[in-house]
Amino acid sequence: MSEKTEKLFDQFPPVSTEEWRAKVVADLKGADFDKKLVWRTNEGFNVQPMYRAEDTADLKTTDSLPGQFPYIRGTRTVNEWLTRQEILDSDLKKANETALEVLGKGVTSLGFKVQEPTYETVAALLEGIDITKVEINFNCCPGKALALTEALVKYIKEKGAEAKFRGSVDFNPLRPAFRHGKDVDVAAAVETAKALVAAVAGVPGLRVLAVDSAMLSDSGAFIYQELGYAIAWGADWLTLLTDAGLAIDEVASRVKFNMGVSSNFFMELSKFRATRMLWAQIVEQYKPASLDCAKMLVHASTSRFNQTIYDAHVNLLRSQTETMSAALAGVDSITTTPFDVPYKTPDTFSERIARNQQFLLREESHLDKVMDPAGGSYYVETLTVSLANEAWKLFLDCEKNGGFFALASEGKIQEAVNASCVKRHTEVARRKEILLGTNQYPNINEFAADKIVNGEGCTCGCSAEKSDKALCGKRAASDFEALRLATEAAPKRPKVFMLTIGNLAMRLARAQFSTNFFGCAGYEIIDNLGFDTVEQGVDAALEKGADVVVLCSSDDEYATLAPEAFKYLDGRAEFVVAGNPACTEELQAAGIKDFVHVRCNVLETLRDFNARLLNK
Repeated sequence: MSEKTEKLFDQFPPVSTEEWRAKVVADLKGADFDKKLVWRTNEGFNVQPMYRAEDTADLKTTDSLPGQFPYIRGTRTVNEWLTRQEILDSDLKKANETALEVLGKGVTSLGFKVQEPTYETVAALLEGIDITKVEINFNCCPGKALALTEALVKYIKEKGAEAKFRGSVDFNPLRPAFRHGKDVDVAAAVETAKALVAAVAGVPGLRVLAVDSAMLSDSGAFIYQELGYAIAWGADWLTLLTDAGLAIDEVASRVKFNMGVSSNFFMELSKFRATRMLWAQIVEQYKPASLDCAKMLVHASTSRFNQTIYDAHVNLLRSQTETMSAALAGVDSITTTPFDVPYKTPDTFSERIARNQQFLLREESHLDKVMDPAGGSYYVETLTVSLANEAWKLFLDCEKNGGFFALASEGKIQEAVNASCVKRHTEVARRKEILLGTNQYPNINEFAADKIVNGEGCTCGCSAEKSDKALCGKRAASDFEALRLATEAAPKRPKVFMLTIGNLAMRLARAQFSTNFFGCAGYEIIDNLGFDTVEQGVDAALEKGADVVVLCSSDDEYATLAPEAFKYLDGRAEFVVAGNPACTEELQAAGIKDFVHVRCNVLETLRDFNARLLNK
């Protein structure tokens, strides 16, 4: 630092946290600091509006460097993540052709779904692909994982690629439990896992023990739950297989984490940092010969839980934020989920856009040039430790109650995640969790019924029904989408008329609010510039064939205008007051029962209107 700079800093005395807070409190003009500015997370801790050096002074996590144990800042010193594309073609020849095509477009990791786990299948899918330069990943039913792995290892050895091969076979014996609520045969899973580890002994870069916590994330789990359950799942692999006689170095080096990413940017970024740290410390307790095996290998997939059918291109905004979180967090590979997944099999356009979302971050934004750029941030470091603490409590609870596998078999993991899913659906219903284009600012002129191809059921090709012990898996938008699809299927699309009158600013604001509110059900909205009398407004509404008339004015004017409009309308359409005025009880006494405002449960209110309007 130069002498001039030092003198410049001397002119600005340090400001304490107490002084900053006093200034903020003064600017709040009497509003409560904690209620106004402190954010309470679903993870159970508070997030402050500002952080300073003193907040991280006692954190040991700020001392490490990228590539150093406990790997909080990454397992590497360069941020070179792999771009994965899932190959969805069921025909082997077409799948191979697609794979070769996308490899020429920048993809560096491939994912295949396999039905028949034979050598011929593997050879057909990988024909013409240099498996020493591309990461290869296979997904199949748990019962077929061993046969597929043996076939893949045979192919790798024939190509002389043992030393350079990178990839995985996703052996997840918990998938039937999570998708269909079936019991888990832990003993059989351990025997298969032992055979898998033995089968890949000569191929160090092939991982076969899956921790698929993305299934939890896509089912609505909170961030700390995915983190805590992921490390509990991984720890069960370590315990079960070392108890069965395998060496910890061999077991840990075969575990692969497949994690989800939601749109909570900084929380997700912090989640990956915390997961790497906790996993490394767990592996360390097993006394490995080398701490290299404690390096977590993680693949991130952007969320399906928050994807929407309506205004589907908004999914691109969500997945771009999610991809950026994962990239900055230093994950090993990323799948950016195509925007059209909720309603159809992705096409070439949506897959190309998904690839380009990652290329944009790498080639245009150069996120690959810096490892862990968030390291040292007071905010991110605090979030990382806070998430780690909550996840560790959940991990210890799993250990205390028999371990992750046992809890999944009993349905306890699914029960906890489903409870979180219900809470998040309630938050979406009340618009406390926003899904742009679905429960806020919908495109009221969009129709989606004709474009839906995929259903909401199981996507693994299995027709088995779910039990109560399965993960629910309903996307956050599904309830609102059901409303709009019901509106589309109705003989007549309801019309909502904005009767704007009185105070200009208030009537415009409340008309906009009501447009967004009723637009979430797909109703036709008729807005207006304003009327001189309620009689003019009601007459205009009836002339337009309105099914709902929404009075939009100021609280002071409602005491007079609302009874007049309600009486003049005389039941010829549903009557709604936009707002929650002080005179609400008096208006209810006059027979007015419908009010829409920010405290409403939007979903339940619109369901009630659907029940009244769609069968008329």
